[in-house]
Amino acid sequence: MKLNLNEEARSALIDIGGSRGIFIEGNILKLLEPCDDAFKEYIDTALAKDTERRKKRLEITKQVQDKNKELEEKAQENDDLMSELKEALAVAEDAKEAALSDLDVMQKKSQFQLIGSIVSYALWVIVGTGIITTFMYIMAIYWGSTETTLIGNTWSNLFGILLTNSFSIIGTIMGVKYANKDEDKE
Repeated sequence: MKLNLNEEARSALIDIGGSRGIFIEGNILKLLEPCDDAFKEYIDTALAKDTERRKKRLEITKQVQDKNKELEEKAQENDDLMSELKEALAVAEDAKEAALSDLDVMQKKSQFQLIGSIVSYALWVIVGTGIITTFMYIMAIYWGSTETTLIGNTWSNLFGILLTNSFSIIGTIMGVKYANKDEDKE
C-alpha cells in the first residue's frame, strides 16, 4: 500500500526540505508515492539523507559499544588488580604478624637468657662468698683464734645479706617476668 499525499502536503514537505534541510526519515519514505518529478527528487534526497544518518547512527552505536566493551574490560582488569592487591595486603599483614611474633619470641628468649646468666652469676657469687667465709671461719676455729666470735658474727651477717640479696634478685626477676606477661595481655 502506497500513500498518496495531496499537492499542498507535497509542496510543504519540499519547501521545508529545501529551506531548512529537514526531511522525512525512516520506513515511511518507502510508502510515499512519487506523483511528480519534484516530489520524486524530494523522496530520493530524503532516502539518501536517511541512509546517511542511519550509517552515522550505526557508526556512533558501534563506537559506543566498542567503548563500553573496552570499559568493561578495564573494569574487569581493575577488579582483578584490586583482588590481587587485597590478597597481597593479606599476605603482607600475615608476614608482619609473623615477624612481630618472631621478634617477640626472640626478645623473650634474649631476656630469659639474660635472666638466666644473671641468676647463674649471682648464685656463683653467693656460693663462692659463702664457701670462702665458711672456710675462713673453720680455719679460725681450727687454729684456735680468739677472733672466732667476730668472724662468726661476720659470717652470720654475710649469709643473711647474701640470702636477702639472692631473694631480692629472684623477686626482681619474677617481677619483670610477670610484668612482661601483663603487657602481652594488653
